[in-house]
Amino acid sequence: MSSFHDQSWSRIDRRVFLQGAAGAAALAFTRRASGADVPDVKAIQAEIAKHHDEFVHRLQEWIHQPTIAAEDRGIAEGCDLMMGLLRDAGFAQVTKIPTDRHPGVFATLDAGAPKTLGVYFMYDVKQVDPSEWSSPPWDAALVDKPGLGKVVIGRGATNSKGPQWAFLAAIHALRGAGRKLPVNLVFVGESEEEIGSPHFPQVVQRPEVLAALRKCIGVLVPSASQALDGTVTMSLGAKGVVELELVSTGERWGRGPKLDLHSSNEARVESPAWHLVQALNTLVGPDGHTPAIEGYADTARPISATEKEMVHEASQRQSEAMTKQQLGVQRWVHDVSYLESLELLVSKPTVNIEGLVAGYTGPGGKTILPHRAVAKIDMRLVPDMTAKGSLAALKAHLAKHGFGDIEVNMTGGYDPTSTPANSVVVRAETSVYRRAGIDPILWPRTAGSWPGYVFTGDPLRLPAVQFGLGHGNGAHAPDEYYVINSTNPKIQGIDGAVLSHVEYLYELASIT
Repeated sequence: MSSFHDQSWSRIDRRVFLQGAAGAAALAFTRRASGADVPDVKAIQAEIAKHHDEFVHRLQEWIHQPTIAAEDRGIAEGCDLMMGLLRDAGFAQVTKIPTDRHPGVFATLDAGAPKTLGVYFMYDVKQVDPSEWSSPPWDAALVDKPGLGKVVIGRGATNSKGPQWAFLAAIHALRGAGRKLPVNLVFVGESEEEIGSPHFPQVVQRPEVLAALRKCIGVLVPSASQALDGTVTMSLGAKGVVELELVSTGERWGRGPKLDLHSSNEARVESPAWHLVQALNTLVGPDGHTPAIEGYADTARPISATEKEMVHEASQRQSEAMTKQQLGVQRWVHDVSYLESLELLVSKPTVNIEGLVAGYTGPGGKTILPHRAVAKIDMRLVPDMTAKGSLAALKAHLAKHGFGDIEVNMTGGYDPTSTPANSVVVRAETSVYRRAGIDPILWPRTAGSWPGYVFTGDPLRLPAVQFGLGHGNGAHAPDEYYVINSTNPKIQGIDGAVLSHVEYLYELASIT
């Protein structure tokens, strides 16, 4: 275990830990109904308790380091920091993998075990506006949050440095208790997930990385899986995504101004901004919602009967009112039922405007006719659709409708991902949750995206899961947090999250 810099962090109340999270987590071990027992579980729990403050401090140090790929901010420093975390955890081989932009990381830990597990981290985070935060986003402050307990607030706290550190802390706890890891580990990390992972394939497709991953039985993505009521939703995949910019300029169009003009010229000069708006209007139907790009969804796989059953069961176990409250909405599209909204969430391709900018957007007015307008778009893809095919369909659609002059700049994206429900990594995950007293909700795929296709698709075809007890919220939003010390008896704090990864590794080693 490496030492930590002296810092004036708030101390955690150990009494709450001992009476709450640790006690609940211990039940996950004492009630094991199947699989191999975890050796020296008390010694492992003691290691977690002994180094609790150190684990928290190390997580805070990680959050302190901004790693924003979109702004080219802190990526090199963040990469070096993460490589240090891996070495401290016992990874013998830790290598920086260069790409055409930001680097990835490849590492291995050989425990001499029969099975090998792949592990995926993304160490970049979304941009921030500090004025929107109650606590500065890079301070990683420990604060009391009503109904939850002690949380760490900071960009990347739950997406995904908190859960990732819980996994690394599990390795520290095992080593500190004198135990070998029950499985070998192959680590692959990237620093561009929040900009669509444009260069991650360059990392995975390196011969030495592919060779190591071919030995794996699956891939783990550490996460904080518990909702506020303690429930866990296990997703068997994720939608794909295409992120791009549509740019309309007078120069490229040949009909608008090459520079901003006084707005009085609208009477005699055409507007690139209106041109872009008209192009955007062709991308969806009259309802302003249904994709209308020719050929875009032709290969989309319809939701299956099995997937419908999963969604129906989930609809019975989730609160529509709470979901609407969390999203800040009053109605679903077309006033569909809650069940129908969930089916759309997992099965419908989308075309979304993330942002729309043209001309002057500051205080007051500025009477100009802008020469340039930009729309940031994301398109979510369901199985059998591809990022490449979707981009080609969009370009062909714009050209067909008279908007071929509009520049299409894809900034990132990847195909959907799917994992079989009977795969070993999913069965191990299910077993651990159930022994912790949690009956997980099985879900066809998340409506969000991650670049899992590099693992689940050709040539590897590995199953991939997101796993981990614990709770966090606010990903991509102000006041992002991760629970450190839970006062909510239904969810685990960081110690319980660490212990859940210990159990998952042993379950994976024992399951057949």
